[in-house]
Amino acid sequence: MKQFTLLAGALYGALSVVLGAFGAHALKKVLDTNALASFETGVKYQMYHALVLLVIGYFFTFTTKIEYAAAWCFIAGTFLFSGSIYVLSMQSAWQANLKFLGPVTPLGGLLMIVGWVLLAVVAFRVAR
Repeated sequence: MKQFTLLAGALYGALSVVLGAFGAHALKKVLDTNALASFETGVKYQMYHALVLLVIGYFFTFTTKIEYAAAWCFIAGTFLFSGSIYVLSMQSAWQANLKFLGPVTPLGGLLMIVGWVLLAVVAFRVAR
C-alpha cells in the first residue's frame, strides 16, 4: 500500500501540472470564466491531495486499518472530486448535459474530509 500511495500521489501531482497548464492555455479560449475557475479549483485540490498522498505514503507504516482507510479516502476522494469538476466544467464546450455528475463532487469532497479526519486520528495516536 505504501508504494501504491506514493505512486498515486506522484501521478496525481504530475497530472495536476499537466491539467493546470492545459487549463491556463488551451481552455482559456474555450471555457467561460466560471467554468475555468471550477477547472482550476479541481487542479488545486488535486495538487494539495497529491502532496498529502506523498507525505502519508512516506510516513505511514500501513500497519493499521485507519492508515489504509485514510489513504483510500484521499485517493478515491481526489479522483471523484477533481475528476467530476473537470468533466462538469467541460460540459458547455462539449455541448453535453452532464449535470447528473453534480452529486459526485460533494461525495469526493466528503471522502477527502474523512481522509483528513483519519489523518488527524493517526497523528493523535502517534503523538501519545
